[in-house]
Amino acid sequence: MEIKVLGKEMKVTEAINDYIERKLDRIDKYFEQSSAEVTVRAEKNEQIAEMLVTANGENYRAAAEEKDLYASIDKVIDILEGQIRKTKTKKEKMMRDGSLKDMNQVEAQRNEIANEILKYAYYEIKPLAPEDAMLALQERPTHNFLPFINVENNKVCVIYKLKDGKNYGIVEPEA
Repeated sequence: MEIKVLGKEMKVTEAINDYIERKLDRIDKYFEQSSAEVTVRAEKNEQIAEMLVTANGENYRAAAEEKDLYASIDKVIDILEGQIRKTKTKKEKMMRDGSLKDMNQVEAQRNEIANEILKYAYYEIKPLAPEDAMLALQERPTHNFLPFINVENNKVCVIYKLKDGKNYGIVEPEA
């Protein structure tokens, strides 16, 4: 891990530098390649530690202020480690849920069933004029078709939405 330590209004001693490097080993174990920018400063009676860790194109930032600088560093490391674990767990869960292995299993199950009627849908067929059937289909935006009995010729017909989304087609039996 590439570490850069800055001190504002305070001198960064060798002991502070070593302590920060030792603590950042807890963060380094999560990544192959990473860098950290650490800023330590004193304001009134508080010792403030801020860290920005960059790894795998992601930034993790935390800041803490305590009376003791070492306590602030410990707190910042704990915060960063929690952020990293949370992000990593989220990514692993996404990969597990949407993995190619799962998708292939679902596809294989779909391919197992062939030439079978898997679903039946029942519709109430009413006698309607084609224009009335079109209006009835428009009232049901989630439906793509509507079977009806054409009052003009007493045949069972189906009105359906065309791909353009504006027009309709009618399927009518020949005999």
